[in-house]
Amino acid sequence: HQILDKLSTGCFSVANSGYIRSSTFSSPSRELKTMSQKKVLLPLVAVLIAFSSFAVAGDNPQLERQAAMKEVRDGAKVLGAMLKGERDYDAAAAMESLQTWQSVAASVGDLFPAGSETGEDTEAAPAIWEDRDGFDAALAAWSDAIDAAIAANPATLDDAKPVVGAAFGKCKDCHDTYRIEN
Repeated sequence: HQILDKLSTGCFSVANSGYIRSSTFSSPSRELKTMSQKKVLLPLVAVLIAFSSFAVAGDNPQLERQAAMKEVRDGAKVLGAMLKGERDYDAAAAMESLQTWQSVAASVGDLFPAGSETGEDTEAAPAIWEDRDGFDAALAAWSDAIDAAIAANPATLDDAKPVVGAAFGKCKDCHDTYRIEN
């Protein structure tokens, strides 16, 4: 909220600074200068307003977890295509996807606080809040499988299949119990 307050104050200050206010000008050069300032400040104000909207969305755990899961999905597309032979195995791309998963796994559990069970077309099942210990254990198992895959540092597709497959399996286990398909 501090960011939003600062942005709102900043936007108010810019809007009331006289740069955007229309007025009668006494000289053409002053009018031109003010018009140039408007051309610079109006896009800046638009960016600040857009950023303040983003900052508000950052306070929404449903949207935050959906964004995190989209990152996981994007990594899964890369890894899945490699495991299925639809894409050549690329160890660097595999590691990047696994590291994205690791980053999400480290914090995604915090994005399911009480009171966020509904809204924003959430796919989170009530079981998350009814069996929080089980949900946390499923996230930990997924995180452990990801850590093992990263530690294995799979250089080839044959190296990747068992460890990445195990991480996919833990992901599926969690979804089977704690996700509603919309």
